[in-house]
Amino acid sequence: MRRRKFIALLSGTAATWPLAVRAQQAERVRRIGVLMPNEANDTESPLRVTAFTQGLQQLGWGDGRVQIDYRWAAGDVEKARQYAIELVAMAPDVIFALGNYAVAPLLQVTRNVPIVFAVVPDPVGAGFVESLPRPGGNATGLILIEYSVSAKWLELLKQMAPSVTRVAVMRDTAIVSGIGQFGAIQSVAPSFGVELTPVDVHDARDIERSVTAFANTQNGGLIVTASASATVHRKLIMAVAAQHKLPAIYFEGYYVKDGGLMSFGPNIVDQCRRVASFVDKILKGAKPADLPVQAPSKYELVINLKTARDLGITVPPSLLARADEVIE
Repeated sequence: MRRRKFIALLSGTAATWPLAVRAQQAERVRRIGVLMPNEANDTESPLRVTAFTQGLQQLGWGDGRVQIDYRWAAGDVEKARQYAIELVAMAPDVIFALGNYAVAPLLQVTRNVPIVFAVVPDPVGAGFVESLPRPGGNATGLILIEYSVSAKWLELLKQMAPSVTRVAVMRDTAIVSGIGQFGAIQSVAPSFGVELTPVDVHDARDIERSVTAFANTQNGGLIVTASASATVHRKLIMAVAAQHKLPAIYFEGYYVKDGGLMSFGPNIVDQCRRVASFVDKILKGAKPADLPVQAPSKYELVINLKTARDLGITVPPSLLARADEVIE
């Protein structure tokens, strides 16, 4: 009797071994690398990290199921390259990369480790993916803006400050999207009676010198296009704009929260949250090549009334009515 019970118990235990092994394998801690172009102590950094981790938790990737390794390039291209090599060497299951300056060095190091990006203006033009519907390689994610939005910046700036007839366009000539955004603005400038002056955003001294020279003539305004360089130098850009009383429009709302006049673009914190859905699919076996690149679901208009008053601008009621957020 005891022998029969022992055999039955042994048989039952043996039958569960493969299931237990599979469960242990399925529950192994998954590793996620994160490469950010900005500084860890930047005011936006904790918001972006929290959004990403909350997105993962909502999809079931919490309670010790994932290990996340963060690296912060702090606007240093060489440091971004070093961190890219470091993260890939950790053999992560997937890497989250924010912006061109994070994605480019990673793709130079690996074409095998899955990469999910956000805040990339033109991933096709940059060579990160073959097409938006079929990325085709080891990277996919979220684009920052569509080029048509660049033309909208000029339209909104003219609505805010109708007297503007000259606009300095700050863009990064080292990336394809910098050229593309400027081209979109250039295509509509004649219809608004505006003369454009391109300003590169690579070097802090050049930014200050170029904007100061531009501001020597009246009726000027400023458009800051989307790039990692603009993010790195954003405090300087905003300080120079304030110093010379230039009405300016930016590509993301955190500029306005820090004192900029207005912005029109996607919510980057929300993009960091949406990245989690891509990571979730990849951790469950999907390939980046088969996950279409997504465009922003919404563009937000943010206005800072205090800055408008400091510039002597009365914000048109039509703009206030359209604004998604108004900062007093």
